[in-house]
Amino acid sequence: MDMVWSEVAEHCGKILAAFALALPIGWERQRDERTAGLRTFPLVAVASCGWVLLAEKAFGANSADHSRFLQGLITGIGFIGGGAILKSAGTVRGTATAASIWSTGAIGAAVGFGIYEVAVILSLINLLTLQVFTRLEQKMHPENDAPPGSDRPT
Repeated sequence: MDMVWSEVAEHCGKILAAFALALPIGWERQRDERTAGLRTFPLVAVASCGWVLLAEKAFGANSADHSRFLQGLITGIGFIGGGAILKSAGTVRGTATAASIWSTGAIGAAVGFGIYEVAVILSLINLLTLQVFTRLEQKMHPENDAPPGSDRPT
């Protein structure tokens, strides 16, 4: 298999774009001392992008095998997100982080498929939701307002 340098550059660009779109989400979660943060989110996006690029190379750009491949990818990312959910003493924490991990996987997959507008929109919505709605929830339920990293629900 001949390596085409333009293809290598394209793949590197996509992987770096997935990283860049996930980094602010990871930064937000890290700053808020959540169960996953600065390392997890970019890695999920980069891995998702890489798996999509691998599938395209292995199966071709328009293969029916993509659907099975995506099913496995979505399930795997859901498993990782499930690890971010913690239950103790009648409270559940980490659901926003878990949902963000799943969304970050979609960001990476979208970049891998070259659907950049979807990746950018997902990234912005995820980040804004975490930042804006966290503040709104704190105003609505000040009794749940605890220092970052505490047992406050997410």
